[in-house]
Amino acid sequence: MRITVTHFTRPLDGQVRLMTKIARMYHERGARQSEIAEALSISQAKVSRLLKRAEAIGIVRTTVTVAPGVYAELEEQLETRFGLTEAVVVDVGPDADEAETLASIGAGAAAYLEATLGGGDRIGVSSWSQTVLAMVDRLRPFTVRGATEVVQLLGGIGAPEAQSHSNRILGELARMLGAEPVYVPAPGVVAGPEIRDSLLADPSMQEVTRHWRSLTMAIMGIGSIEPSNVLATSGNAFAAEERVDLIAAGAVGDICHRIFRADGSLVRGSLDDRIIAIPVDDLLHIPRRVGIAGGPRKLDAIHGALAGGWVTTLITDLRTAESLVE
Repeated sequence: MRITVTHFTRPLDGQVRLMTKIARMYHERGARQSEIAEALSISQAKVSRLLKRAEAIGIVRTTVTVAPGVYAELEEQLETRFGLTEAVVVDVGPDADEAETLASIGAGAAAYLEATLGGGDRIGVSSWSQTVLAMVDRLRPFTVRGATEVVQLLGGIGAPEAQSHSNRILGELARMLGAEPVYVPAPGVVAGPEIRDSLLADPSMQEVTRHWRSLTMAIMGIGSIEPSNVLATSGNAFAAEERVDLIAAGAVGDICHRIFRADGSLVRGSLDDRIIAIPVDDLLHIPRRVGIAGGPRKLDAIHGALAGGWVTTLITDLRTAESLVE
């Protein structure tokens, strides 16, 4: 932000001349109001009044200078077009590959959390997102408590070779924020509705459900229908034939295994009866829902999530943001 003092070229009366002099002393030379009052033999109250008057009539003007790597105008376009509370656009190089884009978005999301968490939030987090893990890996430990609890939004039990991914997201995030971790003691996808119902009836899952209903914030990856390598090896991805059916139904992406179309509408079906994750109604009642995703492969999924109001805050990369507003 820059403060400038405008110099008028037309003849000026004594009051305007005095306002200009005071404004220059205060804004350009850094003099304190008490020093100005003493130097000009006037009261400090009058100095304060004349500074306010100088701003009101345009002698003093405030200019916001955008720092390099900050895309304030593009963020505002995203917010206006999709009704977002906030958009965060992260700078990436024009030749960045998927891994570099992922790292940049993760760093941007970590910086966003560090700047906005106040200590009283109850945070839900998706279990298998590579982008969320990239954020956690770049987060610095909070010197004061950043949240009270961190809760998995989707079943976090999976194949042993992939289990560490889910555990790192929740455990490390909770440790960094000084929060209590709440795990979902079940897979994200089970074989049938009777298994799901049995697991949801368990007292440990009933306790998780209670936590889901009291969340104040969610941090979620936005998935494409084709799963990431981590999700595919976890045992929590939809089967290939199921993905074919989903695409035929118009599916473009998912959040916590809740599938949506390009217009954001929910794709319902038998798969819903096999998912152990926060219910859609509970998810959409969370006041702050932060979606973290980017790259060409995720563009349709991100657009669908925005169109359906699945997220209130989007953290994405520059090229994806430009594509979204186009």
